[in-house]
Amino acid sequence: MSKIKEFLIKNKEIFQLVYGVILVIIIPIIIVVNTLFVINKYSTTIDTSLQRRALLLGRVFYASVKDNLDDIEFIQRQIDKVKQIDSSILDLKYLVPEQDQYKIAAASSKEEIGEENDFYLYHLAWQQPDKDGIVTDSHQLSSTSLKEGKAFSEEERFWLAAMPFSDYKNKKVGLLSMRVSSQIVDDLVVYNRNASIIILTLSVLFIILFLSTAVRLWDYALLYRKIKEVDKMKDEFISIASHELRTPLTAIRGYVEMMQTGTLGKVSAKSKKALTVISISADRLGDLVEDLLNVSRIEQGRLEMTIKPAQISQIINEIIEQLKVQAEEKGLYLKYEVAKDLPKVLTDTDKLKQILVNLIGNAVKYTKKGGVTVTSYVNKDGIMEIKVADTGIGMSPKEKERLFEKFYRVKGEQTKNIPGTGLGLWITKKLIELMKGKIYVESLEGVGTQTIFTLPIEKK
Repeated sequence: MSKIKEFLIKNKEIFQLVYGVILVIIIPIIIVVNTLFVINKYSTTIDTSLQRRALLLGRVFYASVKDNLDDIEFIQRQIDKVKQIDSSILDLKYLVPEQDQYKIAAASSKEEIGEENDFYLYHLAWQQPDKDGIVTDSHQLSSTSLKEGKAFSEEERFWLAAMPFSDYKNKKVGLLSMRVSSQIVDDLVVYNRNASIIILTLSVLFIILFLSTAVRLWDYALLYRKIKEVDKMKDEFISIASHELRTPLTAIRGYVEMMQTGTLGKVSAKSKKALTVISISADRLGDLVEDLLNVSRIEQGRLEMTIKPAQISQIINEIIEQLKVQAEEKGLYLKYEVAKDLPKVLTDTDKLKQILVNLIGNAVKYTKKGGVTVTSYVNKDGIMEIKVADTGIGMSPKEKERLFEKFYRVKGEQTKNIPGTGLGLWITKKLIELMKGKIYVESLEGVGTQTIFTLPIEKK
């Protein structure tokens, strides 16, 4: 049992594909068979109705002449009247038995009067009960009956009804022969059948296309599932690797600091320079590890947020002081313009600091002269806006479109020596969105960049 289960799991995709192919074949076949069955059933029902109508016409005619069966002229007048009223009656004749044949006593075609006929259907009809008879389709008549249809084209179908008439003594005295055209009904049936076939063909084509698309989507779903599995494995690997890198990085930073402070003994000027390079590289690697961990937490929905009211101006001032030395080293100004009586914002303080460090730090990194201005204010919609404006190198519209993509960095002569992972702005955007905010960028190449993000304010 376990082997069968293992086989089914192993070949799951093959079975799913076969199932899809079977659907594509079986469903159209079922629809075709069902449609043809309905059409044939419809045709049979129409034929039955026509047979009944032919008999009913015969009985109505009998009712109109039963009291005058011995008056041939009266019967002839009735035949002429009925033929004139109902155009579907192609031929109507009244016959009387004469030895083993039947003589036409009255007919819609006057030239036939007086002719004798031994048509086998008349003999069969004569044996039927009073006011009952035989009705047959012209297509079912034997070759001996072809002369009975000489007035009609081979394509035209009609019903031939033959019915015995009895007098008041219940004695059979005559026979009614009537041909009723089914042309109008046949045309309608053909029209409906052709329309049904066209609709059926279109429906089958649509279903085949739909099922083909469904099978393709099924394949895409399987592929998507595999990609998700690979993506999950990648995220887990990054998470594990990042955590494992933290421990040796902490050790490297600790020993470098101890060597720089002389705790482990005197260090030469050349060694101090090398230790500074090691420290900077360790910090960059640490930033990469932290970014990778944040990406993993965000994508897996494991990033914890603690949203509470906070004073935005205090947080911005703290980050300004933290980055001011970096700006002054480049000869740049870094200032904060704050509006009065700002309300508190609803935010995760630690994550907001991370956002500000990223945005203001980027502004300082990509500005060669001039400086960076940070402003905060409540816009007309009652939402807090924080704007970071720089006089840096700016970017093109094409570069701006991809700015928040994962691992994307603006590449050019002016940026090739600026370190970065391409993850900072992606993380920043996700953090702002998790805090129910939005972020926008306005930039002109060679002029500068303005980054604006919003945060909800505390409702009193």
